[in-house]
Amino acid sequence: MAQAKDAGCTGTDAEVTAWISAATERITAYTQQLFEPTVAVVVADVAPDGTALLPRRVRTVTSVTPVVSGDDAPSLPSSAYRVTSSEVLGGVDAVHLRWGGWDDLVVGAESYNGGWRGLFDRWGAEQARIEGEFGYATVPVLVAQACALLAAHIQAAAAPSDADSTAAPGLDVDDEGNNVRIENDDETTTPVAPSASTGSTQVDALLVGYLNRTSLIGGI
Repeated sequence: MAQAKDAGCTGTDAEVTAWISAATERITAYTQQLFEPTVAVVVADVAPDGTALLPRRVRTVTSVTPVVSGDDAPSLPSSAYRVTSSEVLGGVDAVHLRWGGWDDLVVGAESYNGGWRGLFDRWGAEQARIEGEFGYATVPVLVAQACALLAAHIQAAAAPSDADSTAAPGLDVDDEGNNVRIENDDETTTPVAPSASTGSTQVDALLVGYLNRTSLIGGI
């Protein structure tokens, strides 16, 4: 998190960056959030009404593809769905498939075949693969402060050699009672497993308002 670079760490710029990277990964694992705009691929359950709830703070969606065996389903045109974001007051992060819509130019989605709903039903697709950008427009001030505090905490508790063992942060998101995951892709981050704590109770308390945790249906 670039906004945390005034962390209370000591050492060279590279060393401070390493501690911040380690803190960012722990915060990501603890909150299961993306606090900076990040390109990612999400696989989400599609509810009976055509709604696919997404990780919080979806920014843009570039493609929506039904998940079917063989991975031979085509991406849907933007006319087949709409996207809502929690950045809008009262909004929820989701892709809403237009069950009442159709496209006579798409095989299987013609009006006489039941449109988009009929296409999903015939494929037996219960999930959609969604590519896009997720995360906050800017890192929240409280999160940046928590990252700086955690970076200093990690440095104080670790041996100097540990700075070389930090890894780039990634995300594996479970949200809103749905099966949701971030896949490893050329443009995405490496998944980070959920964690019950950042390793600092003080940082945990600062981040409690940003936790992205609910029980799963089925699990991932």
